[in-house]
Amino acid sequence: MRSYNTIDHFLSQIDKGLRTLIVRPNAKTSPSPADQINSKTELSENGKKLSARLMRVNHAGEIAAQGLYHGHMLMAKDKSIKQIFNQSAEEEEAHLSWCEKRLDELQDRPSVFTPVWYLGSYAMGAAVGVLGDKWSLGFISETEKQVVKHLDKHLSRLPEDDIKSREVLLKIREDEAMHDKNAQAAGAYELPQPAKTLMAAVSKIMTKTSYWI
Repeated sequence: MRSYNTIDHFLSQIDKGLRTLIVRPNAKTSPSPADQINSKTELSENGKKLSARLMRVNHAGEIAAQGLYHGHMLMAKDKSIKQIFNQSAEEEEAHLSWCEKRLDELQDRPSVFTPVWYLGSYAMGAAVGVLGDKWSLGFISETEKQVVKHLDKHLSRLPEDDIKSREVLLKIREDEAMHDKNAQAAGAYELPQPAKTLMAAVSKIMTKTSYWI
């Protein structure tokens, strides 16, 4: 079995980043929950525009999630913790493909700041990872808690007729809650309140920007 050195891991991370930003995620390996919906209801123009903006925000969030998990994986010391991050990242990649597909169906596009969300989140994940695996797990746990709250708000704002987007977000919410539980079960540290507040502020900047641009 090959032993990977620091350069190997670094190149692997570059590959992951390029795949996230350039290559369309493979939806065939993870069918979207919306594929099971046969609704032919046409959204109003305003409803369609609102759904597209909300899904663009969620797409940006999934891009950020890839960056975070890749950054955490780079710095993780414990192989079992690294595996937890890797498994979650793969599930987040499925979420990314669902959001991108739904955006296509709504005839809209991802945020133009996609590279910024990825690189900023990657740097954040790697920086927290320097503090140790338990802090990385704590960061993931708090992130997922905030994501669940954010998804609840989106689910309340979606047009009632947009059943497809609702199914996508409900499944994503379920997975994010599980990622939080997995991180806690692995020994996540509780983050101090100032860190939680800062994370929420940064997230708000991303969501507000992605909603419009």
